[in-house]
Amino acid sequence: MRRLDIYSIPAAPLSLFALHHFSIFLFKFRLLLCPKLSAMKVFLMAIGAHPDDVELGCAGTIYNHIRKGQEVAIVDLTEGELGSRGSVATRYAEAEAARKILQVAHRYNLQMADGFFEHSRENVLKLVQIIRKHKPDVLLANAPTDRHPDHGRAGQLIRDAAFLSGLRKIETELDGVAQEAWRPKRVFNYIQDKFIEPDFIVDISESMDIKMQSVVAYGSQFFSKEHESDPVTYISTDAYLNKVRNRAEQLGSRIGVAYGEGFISEFSIGVKDLDQFLYPKLS
Repeated sequence: MRRLDIYSIPAAPLSLFALHHFSIFLFKFRLLLCPKLSAMKVFLMAIGAHPDDVELGCAGTIYNHIRKGQEVAIVDLTEGELGSRGSVATRYAEAEAARKILQVAHRYNLQMADGFFEHSRENVLKLVQIIRKHKPDVLLANAPTDRHPDHGRAGQLIRDAAFLSGLRKIETELDGVAQEAWRPKRVFNYIQDKFIEPDFIVDISESMDIKMQSVVAYGSQFFSKEHESDPVTYISTDAYLNKVRNRAEQLGSRIGVAYGEGFISEFSIGVKDLDQFLYPKLS
C-alpha cells in the first residue's frame, strides 16, 4: 500500500478552503488510522515552530543525511496562520513541495497556536508522542533566542520534550498501543535570524542548491513575482534570500568550505580521533 504523507494532496485542483480541510483530514488519518506506520525509526528529526523554519535553519544538513541514505522526519509545530502573507492552505502546499525537494520521508504539523502556543502538558505530550513514534537519534530545534518570540519558546519546548520522552512513567499511546520511552542522544539548536556563535558548523556545500530550492518553495513567504501584490514583510524581499545565502557563505568560510550551517550544543562535542575533523584544503 502506498504510504500517505501528511501533506500529500490529490492531483485534481482544489479550492484553498478544500485543500486546508483535506490536509487536516490527512493529518488525522495518518496519526489515528495507520497502525502500520507506528514504528518508523529515523536518524534525524528536525522541528520548527513554523513551516519554513527548518528549511531556513538546517535544510542543508538534512539533505546531507538524506544523501547518505538516512531517514529524516520534519515536524512543524504550527500552521503559520498568523503570517502576513499566504494562508494556512498555501503553507501546507508549500511545506509539501519543500518536503519533496528535500526527499524527506515524513512531515507532520502538530497544529499548535501560532504566536500563542504555550509550554503546556498538552503540547509537550504532542512532541513526546511524535519523538517516541520515530525514535530519532538526533533532534534539531529552533534557536534558543531569536527575533520571532515563537522560536526561542519552541526551542525550549522541544528540548524539554526530548528529555521527558525518555521517562517511562510518562505514558503515551499511538493507534491504541502504548509507546516505549525514547530519548534522543542529542538536541542541537539551529541558528535563525539573530546570529548566535555556533558550537559547530556543518559543511553543506554539496547541499546548498537543494536548501535554497526548499526555501523558495515557500513562494508566499519569500520573494516571488507571483506574490508581488501581497504585503511586503521583513522576509519577502529579494535581499532576505541573499542574506540566507550570505550567512551560509560566512559560516562555510570559517571552516574552509563554500557553505555551512551553524548549530548550538548544550554539551561538549566529542570525536574519536583527529582524523574526524574537517580540515581546510589550504591553511
